[in-house]
Amino acid sequence: MAETTTDPLRAAAVLANGGLVAMPTETVYGLAADAENEGAVARVFAVKGRPTSHPLIVHLATAEQVHDGWADPFPTTAATLADTCWPGPLTMLVPAGPRVGPWVTGGRPTVGLRVPAHPLATAMLAAFGGGVAAPSANRFGRVSPTTAAHVLADLGDDVDLILDGGKCPVGVESTIVDCTVNPVQVLRPGAITPEQIAALLGQVATASGPSRAAGMLTSHYAPRCTVELFDHRGDAERRLGELRTSSREAVWFDAASDLTSAARSLYTVLRSADERHADTVVALLPPAEGLGYAIRDRLTKAAAPRP
Repeated sequence: MAETTTDPLRAAAVLANGGLVAMPTETVYGLAADAENEGAVARVFAVKGRPTSHPLIVHLATAEQVHDGWADPFPTTAATLADTCWPGPLTMLVPAGPRVGPWVTGGRPTVGLRVPAHPLATAMLAAFGGGVAAPSANRFGRVSPTTAAHVLADLGDDVDLILDGGKCPVGVESTIVDCTVNPVQVLRPGAITPEQIAALLGQVATASGPSRAAGMLTSHYAPRCTVELFDHRGDAERRLGELRTSSREAVWFDAASDLTSAARSLYTVLRSADERHADTVVALLPPAEGLGYAIRDRLTKAAAPRP
């Protein structure tokens, strides 16, 4: 199985040698490779079983690095968001700079850039000195990892090193905002909410058009078991009772009472349901506002028909 470390300098050395590192962020663990190394990035796609047309996010140590060939230009809306939200759980889609190869973007002229807030990720990225392409460190379409143990269970020896930063404090992937359009569009909801973005920029739109960033597929973040969603507690509790009366293994997930806790535990609950060989996760949905918007998005995609 892959070796685990808490040394960001060692992780940076593995990246520099073309290896793959599972890196912690405040959102989920990412499967990182040198973004400028086409062969290393190709391994990311192969390990995940991810279509090469599905773009990756490039992670940087500081906001200042975007001007070092990663974005051309860096829109004023993106600069405004970066001033307030970076480091943090926000990815911005911007025109790709000359250091961004088509093997990262799926051939698109745009790239998603992020400056994560996790201290080990920051130390690793600073020591590495460049950008790393890093989707979630799991098989494509499955439940994202929020601990080093999740990565190890999913990827085993397919990753060269796991940088263990403990449990991810946010627990759902970064918000993705398309800054190439006006008004900006939220392509994937996350801990940076549409309300916060609107307060900074004056207005924000919801996604429209074809998939052009990570997390925009209909089915994603999916466990092996069935996920059933309910807006009303009474309906959810009745369904849970029906399943348990029929001797089917059912897992309850209340995503409405405490949004911060629900986001942080969401993927652990979905993973534990599979570990218990449960038939169904019965989930009570939160309101579609604030962080609840992101939780609803992940649960809706987890419950969607699988390809």
